[in-house]
Amino acid sequence: MHTYRRFLTWLWPLFFLLCGNALAHPTLWQAKSGNSTIYLFGTVHLLPNDTDWHFPALNQALAQSQVLYIELIDDDQASMASLVLHYGLDTAHPLSTQLSESDNTALTKAAQLAGLPGGAATLQPMKPWLAALTLSVAPLLKAGLDPAEGVDKQLKLQMTTAGKPVRGLETAEQQIQFLANMSSPMQLAFLRDTLQDVDKGTAELLSLVDAWKQGDVAAIAKLENSELKTREPALYQTLIIDRNAKWADKIRDMLKQPGTTVFVAVGAAHLAGPDSVQAQLAKLGITVQQD
Repeated sequence: MHTYRRFLTWLWPLFFLLCGNALAHPTLWQAKSGNSTIYLFGTVHLLPNDTDWHFPALNQALAQSQVLYIELIDDDQASMASLVLHYGLDTAHPLSTQLSESDNTALTKAAQLAGLPGGAATLQPMKPWLAALTLSVAPLLKAGLDPAEGVDKQLKLQMTTAGKPVRGLETAEQQIQFLANMSSPMQLAFLRDTLQDVDKGTAELLSLVDAWKQGDVAAIAKLENSELKTREPALYQTLIIDRNAKWADKIRDMLKQPGTTVFVAVGAAHLAGPDSVQAQLAKLGITVQQD
């Protein structure tokens, strides 16, 4: 599966739900220490506006939780636009000047396939990481997937409406910097991966979405983490292992607070595979069980 699309699962996961077994649902976990409980739930951040992903155990966990943690709370449009302008543009070095003739031909074709307004010209002032992200997201937005209906957005609204606090595990700037701080060769490699597979995005996402909906954690790990770990181990360390370890430390500290019940919702890829948040918690002596 396309490496860059897997990369999106932690930044802006781009999934939509399929019809399937009515008894299946995304997986919910919990960790306990004394009378404190932490719920863990994998999220997807771009959904059709008619998607129903709630189930009884999830609703009960949310009702019991005193606070919600999601990856970001400062990802409003104005803030993200400001960050993209700061970290994602390089007008002094148009994208075409960094690519070979064959790459530029592929860029033009990819922009057309993605239905990008303005075509390849729109990408010229962008750094390679932002161009790759744009090419990955554009066809999904064109297909009608609504970022306002993402799981994290809905959870945030639900908890805020209930008068409960919502906090972020990271900031938008931190997440943007994960991309912007990549070396130029690595950014170009991700862009070339995207150019090769831009026409396969929807088909590739179908398998991933079905795995998420069915609660198939092993399939999510295989689809989302395995190739990135093999092809880009340093990036995998930074984006998956290091961040999961930091979140595990935060969760351990939450559990030390007597009588606390917290709901933590992060990208589904972070709760799958041998380097998951659950695995990092196990290293700290904390057992996580499927709810």
